[in-house]
Amino acid sequence: MLTPDSETELAEVVRTTDGPLRIIGGGTRSVGRPVTGEALSVAGLSGVTLHEPGALTLVARAGTPVAEVEEVLAGAGQRLPFEPVDHRALLGTEGQPTLGGMVAANASGPRRVQAGACRDFLLGVRFVDGSGEVVKNGGRVMKNVTGYDLVKLMAGSWGTLGVLTEVSFKVLPRTAEVATLRLRGLSDDDAVRALTAGLGSPFEVTGAAHDPQAGETMLRIEGFADSVAYRAGRLGDVLAPFGEVEVERDPEHVRAAWRRVRDVEAFADRAGDVWRVSVKPSDGPELARRAGAEAVLYDWGGGLVWLLTPEGRDLRPRIDGLKGHATLVRAAEATRASIAPFPPEPAPVAALTTGLRRKFDPRGILNPGLMD
Repeated sequence: MLTPDSETELAEVVRTTDGPLRIIGGGTRSVGRPVTGEALSVAGLSGVTLHEPGALTLVARAGTPVAEVEEVLAGAGQRLPFEPVDHRALLGTEGQPTLGGMVAANASGPRRVQAGACRDFLLGVRFVDGSGEVVKNGGRVMKNVTGYDLVKLMAGSWGTLGVLTEVSFKVLPRTAEVATLRLRGLSDDDAVRALTAGLGSPFEVTGAAHDPQAGETMLRIEGFADSVAYRAGRLGDVLAPFGEVEVERDPEHVRAAWRRVRDVEAFADRAGDVWRVSVKPSDGPELARRAGAEAVLYDWGGGLVWLLTPEGRDLRPRIDGLKGHATLVRAAEATRASIAPFPPEPAPVAALTTGLRRKFDPRGILNPGLMD
């Protein structure tokens, strides 16, 4: 494994390599087509280089563990707003999630429904492209490159455009209080209607999920104590037509419940493939019915549906006709080699993608084939 400990060394490694490279952050996200190539780890590029609490800004090297960043932010009463997913339990991996891996996967949790995704809080990036050149875009460096918004492009690119070396983020204050409002025993259709009603209310819902296996439908609110108490009461009135509303205010219990949703913990120890499907919320229950899944979890008010399906089966033909896209998140290597893990792109988008990869990785050496 190649383990450079500086951006300069990393650039030299990429510039002089003779073959494909398999980019590794913390090694916790085995998603996409299997990549054949020499492993290149960025774990040596670690550390928070700047934290300005008053400016709500943090800059860190790409190999920095997410846990380390969260600890630094917690000390200042702050947090990463988008609630990054930890895939280790679901994918059966070890190691430590890193900032670079988080950005490369655009890993975003239940709060995305209200706050936005990882890419929405990225201010700047530094990375080494496939030619071994250091590229800077956005944030404090303020240097545009060939007119591209690379800050947004790098989020969700899975290391196919460049090897991240440093990222900068806007962060937000931690909330003083949290509460979960819970309904029990709803059908999938009624649950989505309840979640839609909650999200459509003026009470700033920051999480909306339904777990049919547990028989729970949950909505989360966060903020100052008096505000949370008031909004919990008013949101309870909105949800009352759907059943008896329970309110949980214990912060540890609330965080644990949403961590289970965030990390899809219910599927972690169960055999089968795992798909992540984005659709409009009203189509969520119909998607689940067509999928023939062994288990379902609805997030983002039903707009994001996690499905546990039999191994080796392509889900997409079963849900053809529903608008959205499906990503195969967990499956055996043979399945990921035979079924495209990432959703097919329309021809114009595919042409743009191909052009970007040729621009930033002309030799095709960075995670080749991973997103094909």
